[in-house]
Amino acid sequence: MQTVFTTDQVHARDRFDYWHSVACQRIVEHETIPADRSNFAASIEVGGLGNLELVEFHNSPMQVSHTLAHSDRARPDQLFVCYQVSGSVFIAQNAREVTLSAGNLTLIDPLLPYDCRFLDGSKTLVVKVPRLELRARLGRNRELVARIVRPVRVDDSLTLTLTAMLPSLAATMAPVTEEMVGNHAVDLIALSIARTLEGETARVSSSKAILLARIRTAIDARLTDSNLHAQDIADAVGISVRYANELLSAQDTSIMQLVLARRLARCRFALEDPHQGHRTVSEIAYGWGFGDLTHFGRKFKAAYGTTPSECQMLARRM
Repeated sequence: MQTVFTTDQVHARDRFDYWHSVACQRIVEHETIPADRSNFAASIEVGGLGNLELVEFHNSPMQVSHTLAHSDRARPDQLFVCYQVSGSVFIAQNAREVTLSAGNLTLIDPLLPYDCRFLDGSKTLVVKVPRLELRARLGRNRELVARIVRPVRVDDSLTLTLTAMLPSLAATMAPVTEEMVGNHAVDLIALSIARTLEGETARVSSSKAILLARIRTAIDARLTDSNLHAQDIADAVGISVRYANELLSAQDTSIMQLVLARRLARCRFALEDPHQGHRTVSEIAYGWGFGDLTHFGRKFKAAYGTTPSECQMLARRM
């Protein structure tokens, strides 16, 4: 994570105005009223993990309003997963009001107006997730914004733990590893957010998110099987191949396309891993379920723009 702003090096009279301009650029446009302008303190750190943008910031108490005018200028391709690192913040969006305490997260849509009140000691992590990624897992359901994910279930605790770790993982791993971790994080976040609707009338998105997570889990558990077929995955999940592919079509993929993508990602990780430098390309490919080296090489180059051997040689030199 890179610090892009801190009030430590700014004169007291300029701190809030300077922070506000940077925050509008790095987080989202908004109007802000600080509780104490003369003693205002804040910092902003940014980073990335795969296709996720990370913004972590702390600030003195203040009120924030993201108005309809701000929403009209917001990026349409992102949704915000807000994880509260410390302190608390009051959030109101879509006719719901929640208080986000340390260790909880919620979903905010920057294309909708919202209001926040940050209390003393607040530190927040905003994970900017591609809208299509979450929509593929959750649908277009606006009822999912401003709902709190708490560590009530074991799997929700895993979601929150991994989300909290994302800043410490940024820029520490190979790109393929970051992509894998980011995808798993989005899977878990989507599943936990979807479950906040359980017990209410709008449950379609929740059931789809759970099925998508089960499909991905079933695939990951069987990648080494060179005889894996779409029917095997559908049987493991308890649905038809047609319905599974219908669910995955929202992400522009299918069972076997996802199997291929996962296998290629695993092979790339192995080829770039210095601890696996003794392994041959063929051993790695066969180990992850590929039965034809020519097919593997062609698909690998199409996905990553280099051959498996070139990938491994470059990793060894680096």
